[in-house]
Amino acid sequence: MDTWTYFEGVWHEGSPNLMGPRDHAFWLGSIVFDGGRAFQGFGPDLDRHAARVVRSAIAMGLKPTKTAEEIFALSKEGVRKFDPEAELYVRPMFWATKGGPGPISVDPDSTKFCLCVYLSPMRAGTPLSLGLCRSIRRPTPESAPTMAKASALYPNSSRGVREMLDRGFNNGVVLDALGNVAETCSSNILLVKDGVVATPAPNGAFLAGITRDRTVTLLREAGVRVDERTVTPAELDTADELFTTGNAGKVQPVSRYESRDLQPGPIGRKAHELYMAFSRTQKIG
Repeated sequence: MDTWTYFEGVWHEGSPNLMGPRDHAFWLGSIVFDGGRAFQGFGPDLDRHAARVVRSAIAMGLKPTKTAEEIFALSKEGVRKFDPEAELYVRPMFWATKGGPGPISVDPDSTKFCLCVYLSPMRAGTPLSLGLCRSIRRPTPESAPTMAKASALYPNSSRGVREMLDRGFNNGVVLDALGNVAETCSSNILLVKDGVVATPAPNGAFLAGITRDRTVTLLREAGVRVDERTVTPAELDTADELFTTGNAGKVQPVSRYESRDLQPGPIGRKAHELYMAFSRTQKIG
């Protein structure tokens, strides 16, 4: 079995049907989720992912039906259903089934919860290519629920990914409304210049990820200077190194940016090694 799903107090094998065409989330997008990782019996920051999905639900006007502590416990229970060496994605979700008093508002009391744990090979440390995405920008907090990890944000990102794949890249760098670097279509980005790491400061346009935060903390503890600040697209053209952080691949070096070939560098390599070493302190009990 490659998938286990917890819903309505029961673990189900596979991917059960949980939603109907009249459910609010089905046609109006009131869904939030999170995505932690478990591999080789370790689950780095699964507790933080559990806490964030609760915050995302509240930000979307939903009423969480599970606490962060309950989600964390269920996450570990789900992981233990697989082989200890399995590489897994751990995805808790909340969504609304009914509308509220407004034309398209949600009924918080109709909130549902599920947790899906499934096999998903890790790409940690695998180099990837990036281009500058021209078809999309990151929205502002006034125009989209950027404070939540909301499913509604991802169709825009998938448009950007389509552009980048058509241009021969794995992913793309996305700018914010002011034209500064925000993140990639699906992960956070860091650059290195003269031994100093820089990454876009959270400004409401993108979700500053849990893996990003953990990596920044680990680098600083190792004596590496990391600046969170405005990053311009021009800086990517002259960076010594680029690397990304996110749940799909954790820490990944960038081997090509637009027409520039890059070699995985020492700081990106250190970030990957530090993160993997930290992960091995997070054993699933």
